[in-house]
Formats: sequence, structure tokens, C-alpha cells
Amino acid sequence: MEKQSYQLKKEMQNKALVIIDIQNDITKNYKEIIDNINSAVDWAFENDVHVVYIRHEYLSEKIKKFKPNTYGSELALDLKMVSNNIFTKTQGSALSSEAFVNFVESNQVKEFFLVGADAIACVKTTNNGMLKSGYKVNVLSDCITSYDKRKVDEMLNYYKKKGSEIITLNELPH
Repeated sequence: MEKQSYQLKKEMQNKALVIIDIQNDITKNYKEIIDNINSAVDWAFENDVHVVYIRHEYLSEKIKKFKPNTYGSELALDLKMVSNNIFTKTQGSALSSEAFVNFVESNQVKEFFLVGADAIACVKTTNNGMLKSGYKVNVLSDCITSYDKRKVDEMLNYYKKKGSEIITLNELPH
């Protein structure tokens, strides 16, 4: 029994919950999923799953949100913080962050659970990049939103067609 629980614990350490762009400048719709995201954080913490926070920053002068070193680019205050695994990206995909890629490789992460604020943008490009790189990807359908919520169901179908598993909080492994 002890060997079996050790094996399960080791398997969970090859997984990561990736929280994408839950920042102060994401004011649209994230409040509707923040409790679910925080529940996913609790699940990950309790099951020795890496918890990773991805922040977006725009370097372009034309875009006024998510500017480096501003309140808007900081992680939202109501987001539960349980690790210092915070990585910044300047492009859509979390894999565009070299520090995040190094974290994934050094921790031998093979499977991801994605949650986040924009299903049609950064969650989508992160999902596609991870699948293309050969990782197993699970999208938590009750932990994502979008600026246009009418697009969420369409995006869930898109993720599934691409090869991701679509699950809910209640379907997370224990």
C-alpha cells in the first residue's frame, strides 16, 4: 500500500496546474470563475501537483493594459497563492516564457491542467503549444472564461478536437 501511494505521489509531481493571466487588468468575467480556480489551486496543493501562475505583459506602447511594473499586470488579489512559481510571458503561449519552459523541463512535467481568463487567446495558444510539444493537456471547463463568454463552449469543442481532455473540478484525479 505504501509503495502504491508513493508511486501515485510521484505521478502527481509530473503534473502542473497552470493559471493563465488572472491579473488585475482582467476585469471582465474572471470574478465568475475565481472561486473555481481557487478550488483547483487547493486540489493541486493537496495532491502535490505543481501550481504555476502565468502573467502576461505587453511591451507595445500601443496597448495600455498589462504594462510591466503596473498594478494591472500584477496577479489578482483574490487569486489564491500557494507557490512562487510565477512566470511572465510577452506572447500568447505560456511556453513563450523561457523560464516556464525551464521549470517544466527541470520538474519533468508531462501533464497540464489549464485554467485562465481568455479562452480564445492565451489559453488557446498555450493549449495548442503544449499539445504540439507532446504534453497531455486537460482544460478545466468550469475554470476558464473569455472576454466574449459566448465563445467558451465553441473553444471547449475546439480544444477537444485538438486533443485536450475537457474536465471539470469534480473530475480532477485524487
